Amino acid sequence: MPNSKAHAIALCESKCTGCTNCIRVCPTEAIRVKNQKAKIIDKRCINCGQCVSVCPHNALTGVSDPLQDIEKFTYKIALVDPVLYGQFYEDILDPQEVLKKIQQLGFDMVYEVSRSSPIITDFTKNYLNNPKALPVISSSCPAILRTIQIRFPDLIENILPMDSPAEIAAEMAKEELAVKKNIPIGEIGAFYISTCPARSFSFKKPVGRDRSNVDGTLSIKDIFLKISATKEDPQYSIDKELLTPEFFSHGKAIGWARLGGQSQALSIKEFLSVDGIDNVISILAEVEDEKLQHLSFLECQACTNGCVGGNFCVENSFVARNRIRILSEKHRESEPKVSNEDPEKFMIQKEIKPFDVSSLDEDLSEALIKLEKINNVLESLPNIDCGACGSPSCKALAEDIVLGYASYKDCIVLLKEKN
Repeated sequence: MPNSKAHAIALCESKCTGCTNCIRVCPTEAIRVKNQKAKIIDKRCINCGQCVSVCPHNALTGVSDPLQDIEKFTYKIALVDPVLYGQFYEDILDPQEVLKKIQQLGFDMVYEVSRSSPIITDFTKNYLNNPKALPVISSSCPAILRTIQIRFPDLIENILPMDSPAEIAAEMAKEELAVKKNIPIGEIGAFYISTCPARSFSFKKPVGRDRSNVDGTLSIKDIFLKISATKEDPQYSIDKELLTPEFFSHGKAIGWARLGGQSQALSIKEFLSVDGIDNVISILAEVEDEKLQHLSFLECQACTNGCVGGNFCVENSFVARNRIRILSEKHRESEPKVSNEDPEKFMIQKEIKPFDVSSLDEDLSEALIKLEKINNVLESLPNIDCGACGSPSCKALAEDIVLGYASYKDCIVLLKEKN
C-alpha cells in the first residue's frame, strides 16, 4: 500500500518503474529515482501534485481521508468548496442538489467555504493601506506558501497575514453549529472536501497556527463519485437555510474557485493573477528582484486555472473554470451573508519561518568543505540536466554524490564516454 509520512503525496513502489517523469516536473527537486524506484525528499516536497499528474503508472497519488472518518465525531460538518460545483453540469445537478446529496452522506451541516471569502476581502482591502511589503501575496494556496518558505524566504513578509478560506470557514461553521445545537465544539468535526494534496497536508501541518480547525479532508473525486451514485431521497430532511439564495455568500466569493477570483473581489487595478507552479516561480523570482513593486496584490495558484485544476478534481480545469464563471455571474447581484466576525480574529497566529533545505551539514566548516567538493564534482559532469541518472539536474547529482546518495556510475553520459 502507498504511504506518506511527511507530505501528502503517496508512492506505491510496486507500481513505480523508475521512468523519471516525476523528477522532470518537480519544481523543488524533491524527487530522486534510484534502483528504478522514485523517492520523495520530505523536506523539499510542496505537495503541488505535479508528479501525480505525469506519472503514467499511477504510482504517485494524493493523500486524503476516507469518508468513514467522519464517524469519529458526534456532529459532522462538510466544508464545501465551490470548486465542487464546477464538476457538474448545472442542468444535471445544480449546487442546491449537490448540497442535499452531501448532507445525505451523513453530515449534520453543509457549510460553503466561500462564506469566509468576504471576511478575507475586507481584511485585504484594509491591509493594502499599510502593508509590510508590496506586492502582498495571497495566502490562500498552501503549495505557494511552502514554495516561498523553501525557495523565496525573503518574500515571507509579503504574504497576507490571514488564514485560508477553509480554516476560517471551519471555525465559523463549528461556532455556528455549537450555538445552534447547544453542544461543545469538541464534539464537532469539520471535513473539507479538498481540491488537491497541498490543501490536505496544510491542515495536518498548518502554517501560521498550532492546530487546524479542519479535522479531515475528503477528496473531491471521492465525493463526486459518491454524489453521482446517491439517489435523492425526497423524504430526507435538510436545513432550509441551505436552499435560500443567501447561502451563496456572493458571486464574487464563488469566483474564488477559479484563477483571479480573489483579486477581482478586491476591486483594485494593480493586481496580477498567475497559475501553474512554474509560472508562479518565475513571477516570484521577479518579485524577489524587486521588479514588480508597482503591484499591490499578487494572487498565485500552483494549479492551472486555480483550484479547479487541483489533482483531486474530476472535470477538465478549463471546463470547470467556465462553469464557475457562469455560476459566479448568476449570483453576482446577491448580497453576501452578513458576518459580525472581526477579521483580526482570523489573522495568522504564528510567525511563518523559512525551510532550510539546502543545508549540507550542521557544522559550517564541514558544509563549506562539502560545497567545494560539490563544485569540483559538478565540473566533471556533462551539465546537460538530462535526468537519466535519477537526479533532476547535474548539480543535484553532484550534491547526491558528495552526500553519498549516488555515484559517478549513475551518469549515463560519463558511462558511455568510458566505454
